[in-house]
Amino acid sequence: MPTNLLRLMLALMLLPFLWAAAGAQAVSFPELNSPLPDRSDITYLDLAKMVIPDLAADKDGFYKGGLPIDMRHIAGGDDGGSPPETTSLPNAAVLPIKAGGKDRLAMLFDLGDSPDSAEGYAVLALYDVTAKPKLLDAANVAVDRSTYFREPNKLSIGTGDDVLISMSTHFNSNQGYVSTLLILPREDRLQLVDTINTFDENVCAYKRTQDLAFLTLDDGKPYAAIKVTATDATVPSGESCDEAAPEAASHDISVTYHWDKKTSHYVKDSDAFEKLSAENAKRF
Repeated sequence: MPTNLLRLMLALMLLPFLWAAAGAQAVSFPELNSPLPDRSDITYLDLAKMVIPDLAADKDGFYKGGLPIDMRHIAGGDDGGSPPETTSLPNAAVLPIKAGGKDRLAMLFDLGDSPDSAEGYAVLALYDVTAKPKLLDAANVAVDRSTYFREPNKLSIGTGDDVLISMSTHFNSNQGYVSTLLILPREDRLQLVDTINTFDENVCAYKRTQDLAFLTLDDGKPYAAIKVTATDATVPSGESCDEAAPEAASHDISVTYHWDKKTSHYVKDSDAFEKLSAENAKRF
């Protein structure tokens, strides 16, 4: 089955989850040719073309174009692959946010597979649409095959600031791989806080999941602390299987990120998530 069709099928499977998130967290999936709220002079397509300059509608209602503008990977360095030479989009995920006390708009475009990487290519774009629309920053935030805003997709870390939460994922018959990115829009530039890798299994004898929960804590700093807790839970299936079922178990793994004024970055209080990722890799 073609990769693009598989990607579309996965997106359709996740739409009910994403729409549910939209009601709580203001993510929407507007038609690209529709105008912005209270802005009859600008459409989402106008914003998208700041990222993919030749993007245009085809006869089937998809939006197709060539290469996006040059951009870095959010993780920096040599991370990430090249963008696909052609792009086909049904829509984009749109999220109004606060950054530096100002209204900003984030749009997430999953462009598909990278030609030279196992990861996909997904653009997170940050806009100022309060006057003449302006693209402030854009970065590739894909660290796996398919990329979305997570639920929750933003956390308030102050009166006028949010942290964005995206996820990249892929699945096989009984395993799910999820990488969650915390991204801080600061001074109109996207800054990676951390990448958290989790792993789910669903086999005959048991199901093991690693779910994340997010909490902000006022620690008296310009940006609130962010506590992320991974609940690693194993539940026996009760089925008759070739392998022995493990005992039911559940434990929490937490990391708290505090704003460090000296480095102008969030700093985590432990390497617990790196250890979890290393342990998970042994089960792949």
